[in-house]
Amino acid sequence: MSNFKETVLEINLAHLSHNFKYLKSKLHPEVKFLSVVKASGYGSDVVPLAKHLEKLGTDYFAVAYVSEGIVLRNAGITTPILVLHPQPVNFAACIEYRLEPNIYSKRILECFTEAAHSHNVQEYPIHIKFNTGLNRLGFIADDIAYIVQQLNTHKVLSVQSILSHLAASEDHKERDFTRQQIEVFKKITATFSATLGYTPIVHQCNTSGILNYPDAHFSMVRSGIGLYGYGNDTTYDVNLKPVATLKSVISQIHELAPGETLGYNRAFKATKKTITATIPIGHADGISRQYGMRKGFVLVHGKRAYITGNVCMDMLMIDITDIPCKEGDEVIFFDAHTGANNMAEHAGTISYELLTAIAPRVKRKVIDEI
Repeated sequence: MSNFKETVLEINLAHLSHNFKYLKSKLHPEVKFLSVVKASGYGSDVVPLAKHLEKLGTDYFAVAYVSEGIVLRNAGITTPILVLHPQPVNFAACIEYRLEPNIYSKRILECFTEAAHSHNVQEYPIHIKFNTGLNRLGFIADDIAYIVQQLNTHKVLSVQSILSHLAASEDHKERDFTRQQIEVFKKITATFSATLGYTPIVHQCNTSGILNYPDAHFSMVRSGIGLYGYGNDTTYDVNLKPVATLKSVISQIHELAPGETLGYNRAFKATKKTITATIPIGHADGISRQYGMRKGFVLVHGKRAYITGNVCMDMLMIDITDIPCKEGDEVIFFDAHTGANNMAEHAGTISYELLTAIAPRVKRKVIDEI
């Protein structure tokens, strides 16, 4: 019988080390590395991940919101932290915890300048984001003169980095578009640095950018999900090892006769003798209803067992008709051999969504083994 009795998300720090070193091996020694650990480390456990990455020597962390940065500071993280999407209501806390905001609009620049004045800080580190085609956040080239004028007028802020974000660096069909983004960014950084009078850190590449556009590493790169071994929407690098393993256990086994139904709304009706197993994980834990009705699967003794009927709040059922197993046996949702992208793609989504949806009530277990 299995030696564990509950649903658990395991985080393998040895795999994290491997991935960090693998991606670092793609860089010139002088290029800095920024580890993106937003959304609780992409749904895993951000504090042990960040502490491990800090020991490995990451140069920067990035989070989405100020509250996430505060968690890291309270855990003892001293490495610089970039906040990618700061909000004015949190600027006081941003300064209190020495978090570095990504400034992406005139309103945000003006609001943070005011906050810096009110807190009597000098040369507070900020990051300036430019939009080069993702069309989500960022200044445009025409804003450069305004930005520099604001900085020179108030003299309370210091530009730590200039950044942009690639829209489709993982998609080889979009190479022309990505190349265009890179060239636009090169022109922006050259103009901005010349106008500013000094050259900040420059970064645009995400994980797939690191792998596919080595000439665009500039002076820093960013990697988030790549550190955890999962590819983006259309790519997966086999040299990256999945860090997270989600597994559970068979609670009970049922035998359905032809005509019997399973679960809420009687969503599954047996047309032949069918054996099902109930697993203690449901949509409240992050396995949403989209994985039901055979759109998702798990592994039982290495064989696919499809999720049958509707996913319930606290449990789901799988078809084990052709899989010899018993109550208490282990069930794998994804692991080092079957990445989260496989399960996600089968249900028409991406691994990002699956991983970040894993709820806090799923126990996290940190391990350090190959």
